[in-house]
Amino acid sequence: SEPPPVLDDPVKLSIQGDPSVGPENARVTIVEFSDFQCPYCSAAVTQARMILEKHPADVRLVFKQFPLDDHSQAFLAAEASLAAHAQGKFWPMHDKMYANYRTISAQNILVWAKQLGLDMKRFVDDVDSGKYKQAVQSEVKQGEVAGVQGTPSFFFNGRRYSGAFQADAVEHLLQTEFKLPPAKM
Repeated sequence: SEPPPVLDDPVKLSIQGDPSVGPENARVTIVEFSDFQCPYCSAAVTQARMILEKHPADVRLVFKQFPLDDHSQAFLAAEASLAAHAQGKFWPMHDKMYANYRTISAQNILVWAKQLGLDMKRFVDDVDSGKYKQAVQSEVKQGEVAGVQGTPSFFFNGRRYSGAFQADAVEHLLQTEFKLPPAKM
């Protein structure tokens, strides 16, 4: 049988201003480093949603950018998601891009932004000016320091999770985490 997923020692992750779902005082904060063109990241979205729905008061999910070099549109998608975040639409854009991760392109991102009702002039200016380039690069750097090697990578209260991100495996882990005193983030 599978060995139980292991949690490494906690690392310090700054999550100030990052897109998140769930209460700030959640007992478990899950930080996800993710790439919008990654099929495994796309599959993890459904699993994460199941976990959040099951524990609305106890789990918070924080999204971190980790575009991989071999995904040609991933960096642009990361910047676009932050430009959407600036207009309060990070999660709708996140859902759009993961649902269509195979067809991410500059052109499609514009179509989706329009569908989501974003202020298009502001969105285009923010993306084209490279306003969020630095932010994306700094998250990648944070991820590398924290030991992220691929996507998606998840940290439970700062401790890296190695294992398939399946709702039932994660559920088991959460039950253990809930018994621990809350970690300082």
